[in-house]
Amino acid sequence: MTDAQTVPSSQSPTEPHGDLCIRTLAMPADTNHNGDIFGGWLLSQMDVAGGIYAIKTTKARTATVAIEAMNFRKPVFVGDVVSVYATTVRIGRTSITVHLDAWVRRRRQSQSILVTDGNFTYVAIDDEGRPQVIDKGAISV
Repeated sequence: MTDAQTVPSSQSPTEPHGDLCIRTLAMPADTNHNGDIFGGWLLSQMDVAGGIYAIKTTKARTATVAIEAMNFRKPVFVGDVVSVYATTVRIGRTSITVHLDAWVRRRRQSQSILVTDGNFTYVAIDDEGRPQVIDKGAISV
């Protein structure tokens, strides 16, 4: 599979790439005490998007086991449209690591802005919640 890495802060990409997994609107209920969108809300949206991508790619039930290399680059504001894109970093015997980029489109602006990115690892699990081997023949890329 691909061997994607997180992009260093000084080298932010200028447009989204990968599979669009989720798009949502940042609402007032999602704000912290400063009136900005709470980082935990954004992290949970990224986890949902990564889970969708992991299930689609592996054709298996998955669970989040690790989040690493998170970069909170810019704030998210109420009214921003948040889109999360995914790419495969690697696929192991029972796990998949996914690089997720969260982009926003601010009100009345046409250009998307990269606000957060990171690597999320999901493990394929069986019906009892035990790790299961990923069927490499069933992987969709």
